Amino acid sequence: MVFATWFGAETVLGIPGTFYEDNLGGLISDPFGAALCLVLFGLIFARRLYRMNLLTLGDFYRQRFNRKVEVIAAIAITLSYLGWVAAQITALGMVFNVLTQGSISEPAGILIGASVVLLYTVVGGMWSVAMTTFFQMIVIVVGLTIIAFMLGDRAGGIAPVVEHAAVAGKFEFWPALNSAAILAFITGLLTLGFGSIPQQDVFQRANSSHTEHIAVWGSVLGGVLYLLFAAIPLFIAYSATVIDPALVARLIHGEADKIMMQLIQNHLPLWAQVVFYGSLLAVIMSTASGTLLAPSVTIAENLLKGWIAPNGMSDQQFLRLTRWVIVGFALAVTGYSLWEHAGNTSIHDMVENAYKVTLVVAFVPLFAGLFWKRANLVGAYWSIGLGLLTWLPLEFLLKDPMIPPQFYGFAASITGMVLGSLLSRRV
Repeated sequence: MVFATWFGAETVLGIPGTFYEDNLGGLISDPFGAALCLVLFGLIFARRLYRMNLLTLGDFYRQRFNRKVEVIAAIAITLSYLGWVAAQITALGMVFNVLTQGSISEPAGILIGASVVLLYTVVGGMWSVAMTTFFQMIVIVVGLTIIAFMLGDRAGGIAPVVEHAAVAGKFEFWPALNSAAILAFITGLLTLGFGSIPQQDVFQRANSSHTEHIAVWGSVLGGVLYLLFAAIPLFIAYSATVIDPALVARLIHGEADKIMMQLIQNHLPLWAQVVFYGSLLAVIMSTASGTLLAPSVTIAENLLKGWIAPNGMSDQQFLRLTRWVIVGFALAVTGYSLWEHAGNTSIHDMVENAYKVTLVVAFVPLFAGLFWKRANLVGAYWSIGLGLLTWLPLEFLLKDPMIPPQFYGFAASITGMVLGSLLSRRV
């Protein structure tokens, strides 16, 4: 289930585009960091959180610290979803643009895609997400595998594609041996590897498991499958260098995310295009609906419910509130998608940027709250405060820094938790 939710537009379109531009090392955040997140969540976090019987991950911050920490963490978690959902909506805009050969502009496609995802999520809710995820997972795996075999055949087999990538240096993974490059590489891994652990959708999938054992190993298996199957879109997209090098030369600078779609549209029969776009839409809808619902539940439960109805509300009232929040969040995502599109931000970058805030704000209080008995409220405040005050100025003031600003924010967050918790006990 978690595999289908995470295997989204960034995996099919964003990762191959980044591979073209930055080689294998450019994928350290996704898929390597994303897969690491699921494995770590299953092995380290899932069991303890499952036993707490929480509705949302934000509830943990309230129970372990207080209401203020809950609100701050919930805001950070919600903000992180803007980039992830925006990546899915942007991908839908690209699909409509390519399928209509430019008749529908990408901004118009974004608006259409957002409307479809919103309707799908509001009408069906978690039931539609849960009931369709299994079938979407089958469509994803089978569809992309068929396309990979067809394009592999046109490229003369797997070997020519792999050999071309090796000669072009595309398998270069490790950073240069200097401190700045190494720290940037590690930060890329941490941004998704740690930053996406405090996420409602990851917690939601584990928490809805029938048993604790399934919660643990379902997440681990999801992470392993995610990393393995991410290789299929990479192969499909890179086969274009052998099949149609002119296409790659035309799109690689600025529109690398579109190479796969254009390749399939130009070189495969209509039925194969139907298989591919059916698989791609299954990928996007599965991820978009789940990631639109997850932050909306967090907003409704951890931010609005206690403010609107301090004495509680019925399940029906909470459902109505959640649906209105979904609409509001969808509008915010649509606006953010259009803004990022205007700035020519790639799908891969949208997803990677999304988890900076949770790495800096939410991860350390979650980890320390679960595994360090001395962690306390003062430590949580210091962790959040120092993390934000260090990261935000660097994020907005530094242009093209050698070491990503979230690394400093993450280090400050750890320092704040340790110093705040220890010093407050001595007072």
